[in-house]
Amino acid sequence: MFRIKIPFGGLTADQLGALGVIARDHAPLKKGHVTTRENVQFHFLPLEKAADLMRLLGEAGLTTREACGNCVRNVTGCPFAGVCPDQVFDATPYAGAFARYFVRKPFTQTLPRKFKVAFSSCASDCVVAGIHDIGFIPAVQDRDGEEVRGFRMLVGGGLATMPKVAQELYSFVPVSDFLRVSEAILRVFNASQELRKTKFKARIKFLVDWIGIDGLRERVEEELRQEWAREPVDPEPYLWTDDEEGDAPPVLPMSNGHPAADGELSAFSAWRAANAKAQRQPGYSAAEVQLPLGDITADQFFALADLARRFARGRARTSFQQNLVLRWVREADLLPLWRELKRIGLAEADAGGITDIVSCPGTDSCKLGITSSMGLAKALRETLEKTELGDPLVRKLHIKMSGCPNSCGQHHIADIGFHGGTLKSGGQQLPAYEVFLGGQYMQTGGQTRIGDRIHVRIPAKRVPEALARILGLYTAERRAGEEFGAFYRRAGAAPFEAALQDLNQPGAFNDEPELFKDWSQDTVYQLQRGEGECMA
Repeated sequence: MFRIKIPFGGLTADQLGALGVIARDHAPLKKGHVTTRENVQFHFLPLEKAADLMRLLGEAGLTTREACGNCVRNVTGCPFAGVCPDQVFDATPYAGAFARYFVRKPFTQTLPRKFKVAFSSCASDCVVAGIHDIGFIPAVQDRDGEEVRGFRMLVGGGLATMPKVAQELYSFVPVSDFLRVSEAILRVFNASQELRKTKFKARIKFLVDWIGIDGLRERVEEELRQEWAREPVDPEPYLWTDDEEGDAPPVLPMSNGHPAADGELSAFSAWRAANAKAQRQPGYSAAEVQLPLGDITADQFFALADLARRFARGRARTSFQQNLVLRWVREADLLPLWRELKRIGLAEADAGGITDIVSCPGTDSCKLGITSSMGLAKALRETLEKTELGDPLVRKLHIKMSGCPNSCGQHHIADIGFHGGTLKSGGQQLPAYEVFLGGQYMQTGGQTRIGDRIHVRIPAKRVPEALARILGLYTAERRAGEEFGAFYRRAGAAPFEAALQDLNQPGAFNDEPELFKDWSQDTVYQLQRGEGECMA
């Protein structure tokens, strides 16, 4: 597996083309996969081709270095940073500085475990900073009449088998000092011998859990008094600078656009409403390309590279929602862009909505996977496509799933989440899913809500029916205008558990043989686990 690191999700058209070459010429599946850390992965690449492919990536300005391992992982950022009307300021330059400053830094090469970082550009937390080892949320202070930019720094978040929401370490750190403070946190993490006893408890969230956020702050303050920290770390040499606004094409009058043909207007209007967001710069929009389950085929890589050149000044950004965002699209160009996306099969009109399901690769490629989460995600998408989804409160729900408890698909923070497990019937195992309800990651200000695991475990083949019942219960019993999370917190788990209880019982193999096969599999299920894609 190749995991290509893409700091803050930023890609050029040429880089999209290089990824297309890998998908077309070297990946047996003829596709790549956008991850929830804004990377791109390719699976089943021939090992003997690895060095050549690394050179190909290097020539395009991309690398696999530190996309895996016990180091600072890919730094994620908001794909709308710089163009969002609600941003405090554009955090992209600082996300780039963090990635550049810590890449290949000697002491970060043998950390107790991986270290994940995210930069929001708005106070609402648009990148789920609250589930990261360090999360940065921008803030501005007035100091002697001068506006000073800085960050709230959240530390100790993470999901997996012990999900934790990050806590505020500092309410404000000026941008001039954020690298020095970040290094102190990383040095404390690296020096914490209690974390090295077992890799399964070697994340900074465990340290915060053991000594508290105040205890961590004491250790960080002590580290900041050491010799290395006496001089400030100037971020200026490391900043990522790209004058996108200065490179933007002139705005065209809407009359210069292309009129919709008969039969196009309804579909285009739906796509525009769901996938195109007006930028803070008048006359431009950011168009989110919905990638079904995060997959991009070889042909689509090349087509998207061409569209980036034609409509987005040769740039694009991946998102933790496993989509691709084309920015600086003139409003008059939205219709021709949509037509091109429709031609390549990427014009779905539900970016971030209920059918925009997020899934990790599961057993399709990961040895830690217990179930085929991608297979289930496809089945749920097919189920939803047959369902009347006119209800706007239903359409805005988020569904996420993982093939094991490690939450690479971030199932903990979805309105409705699933993670893979097993059930036994007559001494034989069958694939099944735990159910999580009531998570929230949008508009939380860093206070991400971890969903509750309810007391049912559903055979994999019955999950589509379980989803239908969850939605049915919500629509039947909610109050006017009540969103799913509010309804769940009011009603609790009990009515959902009651509605799903009969699905919880596994059948006998002779009675229901299909229950003993996973989605997208033809053979009887057998649990096989080993080292995962990223067990380092």
